[in-house]
Amino acid sequence: MNHNTPLPPASPRPLRHLAEVHRRVVTTAVLRSHGVSSAEISEQCRPGGPWQQFLPGVFLLHPGPPTSEERLHAVLMYASRESAPGVPSQPRADEPHRPVYAEAVITGLAALTLHGFTSAPPLLSLDKIDVLVPRLRRLRSTGCARIVRTAALPTPQQVTGVPIAPVPRALADAVSELSDAGAVRRLLTEAVRSGHCEPASVVRELNNSKLLSRPHVVDAVDSLLAEGRAIAEDRLYRMVQEYGLPDPVWNVDLRLPGGPHLGGLDAYWPEQAVAVELDTRAPRQDEDALWSEYARKREHLERLGITVVYITPKKLRDSLEQQAAVVRTALMASGDRDPAAYVVVLPR
Repeated sequence: MNHNTPLPPASPRPLRHLAEVHRRVVTTAVLRSHGVSSAEISEQCRPGGPWQQFLPGVFLLHPGPPTSEERLHAVLMYASRESAPGVPSQPRADEPHRPVYAEAVITGLAALTLHGFTSAPPLLSLDKIDVLVPRLRRLRSTGCARIVRTAALPTPQQVTGVPIAPVPRALADAVSELSDAGAVRRLLTEAVRSGHCEPASVVRELNNSKLLSRPHVVDAVDSLLAEGRAIAEDRLYRMVQEYGLPDPVWNVDLRLPGGPHLGGLDAYWPEQAVAVELDTRAPRQDEDALWSEYARKREHLERLGITVVYITPKKLRDSLEQQAAVVRTALMASGDRDPAAYVVVLPR
């Protein structure tokens, strides 16, 4: 038998249903299910032999270096839980050419590269590939596989048959291994600027991973939030223009005549007493206190007869027309309300 020879034809489970990359990366369980004994595996993996053991229980059926795809699938095969003792997970009926990886999800820099991040390094240049597994799995990091344990696996996204963590979780796992402030800032900025996710979801994951105590991460988060607010403001301007809303006054402070400061607003229609404020709260430890501040300001303004519409950056990204309809409804309803108290409008 050599590396160009198919596995024994009498095999109870032929490999022809697998894509080429999966024929070249297999587990001990798959080989044994095709009638290959432990002695034959050892013989094929001898020095200079046609096969090689890449990770514990995972073999490359060729002698050369692995491709980036092979490395990914090898890590997943190593980390994946078998569906039953000695029986590899089977492909789903709707994806006959894809193996099923149970309880294993690629994360960190490898996942960001698969998500299309230009600031993440190429797969082949990564010494380690991070893979998420449940906390109680008995696995250790070895070779290029770095085990990342989690209390709850995120719902993975599929990219070329590889289950990868959503961007916010992948970012948190990547940042946990990075000490280069510039690299962290580039990754976080690209996540928001390229529309992969909103700042709040990234900060939530960083907070859950207890990374917000690191100074270089905090600095990057501050840049991230500023970037996210600037993008949200641009979308708000576009919403007003594209959906024919009357022009508001932008970025203003309200005060009572001779009285206290009422708070800043992103957009305000004085004639209708309607305000829009971008809800760009980041979920950190002080989230409850910050929300209380939002609520107090809203309650105070509404007591004065001013309608406040809060819009999140995510809603502006995903449902611009719907948010325009919400604001238009508030403007139209102003004629049915009692006149608002007089307030002084100042530039912010």
